[in-house]
Amino acid sequence: MLDKNLANEILTEATSKGADFAEIFIENKDNCSISLVNGKVNSALSGLDFGIGLRVFYNGKTIYAYTNDLSRESLLKMAKEVAKATKGNNNINILDFDKKDYRKIGMHQAKILPNTINKSKIVDMLKEASDTSFKYDSLITETISSYIHSIQDICIINTKGVFAEDRRIRTRFTINAVASNETEKQTGSVSPGALMGFEFYDTINLNDLAKEASRSAVTMLKATPCPSGKMPVVIDNGFGGVIFHEACGHSLEAIKVARGDSAFCGKMGEKIASDKVTAIDDGTILNKWGSINIDDEGTETQKTVLIENGILKSYLVDNFYGEKLGMKSTGSCRRESYKYAPVPRMRNTFIANGNDKKEDIIKNTEKGIYAKYMGGGSVNPATGEFNFSVREAYLIENGKITTPVRGATLIGKGEEVLKDIDMVSDNLEHAEGMCGASSGSVPTCVGQPMIRVSKITVGGRS
Repeated sequence: MLDKNLANEILTEATSKGADFAEIFIENKDNCSISLVNGKVNSALSGLDFGIGLRVFYNGKTIYAYTNDLSRESLLKMAKEVAKATKGNNNINILDFDKKDYRKIGMHQAKILPNTINKSKIVDMLKEASDTSFKYDSLITETISSYIHSIQDICIINTKGVFAEDRRIRTRFTINAVASNETEKQTGSVSPGALMGFEFYDTINLNDLAKEASRSAVTMLKATPCPSGKMPVVIDNGFGGVIFHEACGHSLEAIKVARGDSAFCGKMGEKIASDKVTAIDDGTILNKWGSINIDDEGTETQKTVLIENGILKSYLVDNFYGEKLGMKSTGSCRRESYKYAPVPRMRNTFIANGNDKKEDIIKNTEKGIYAKYMGGGSVNPATGEFNFSVREAYLIENGKITTPVRGATLIGKGEEVLKDIDMVSDNLEHAEGMCGASSGSVPTCVGQPMIRVSKITVGGRS
């Protein structure tokens, strides 16, 4: 994507005034999105994004610039401007680059390029899902079915000799079903996605997903108000892992730790969770939505054990903040696009399987709440305090799941929740999402088996 001689010129210029390190990030991205409302096309967008970012390290700080002008003059001008912000006598001699093409050697290979599929086929697929959702129940009054794909080609070149190229192909389907009566509306939603080509749609059943979205919406429309108070909460697998992601995962990112903005600063090797909790961030899971071959610094991704049997084992680390913490990169440095400087971020983050059975978790809960699907929320990473809505919830009474309830929220602190997890099942599942932070929005998976939190504050509403 860039001649190595020109890359050498840019890096040499960028470090000519004393920078400690320089890095080029090149991106060429093909995007497509199609959305139907009630079975009719509402929007269909496609486009190409191209640009180059240049980052230098100097005196414990980062300096970042970007452009979409590929001309030699423009790139060298950008390098000179970046160099002006540095001062010193550091001379970097760039050796020959160790070029690796992960488009050929990477583990996540796409079989069918999504941009080769006729758009009318995608529209028909989305319309069928919408029709299925409507047919589920007469209470379904609106559907939104959508499709996205992206084909992102990247190249990373730096003064440590890295010259890495990769291609990331992702596709995702979403359906929202709205159930309504005379007084209110409730929404059910499913959004599977993968680091795969169009062959992803051979691995899922859109009609089953459409029915599930409608079932959830109708169930919550008929639900009664959720009681409030401190009580046991059983959180189901899959997207239930969003609580760990938000309330704990962000606090384990090295950017938060190095700045002293994490509740887990200085706690490496200490017990921070229940013995039942082993938490992992793994970028190597084949074709998972949050997986990558290399991160956005060109480091090969890996499986990182964050917490093992309750003991803090690692943070999520990049090169820049790793130097500050005295830790090696975990291949976790990510960004939305060339317009963002990268920082350490989550990939596929989950609580690992335990030894309990989901039937026993319910059976051993005399009274509490069963959270089947989690919703959105807010978190303060420095304190771990969170507030999450529950999209679909039920009462647990005498060891059985009974009445559906709506309006449930979970309120607490990440540190406390980790210690109060007293049962962990063996039915791990992952769920797809987008995570926003200082380096933009990136694809991530959350996940867990069913867990029980022995006590957590539940907020309800009428």
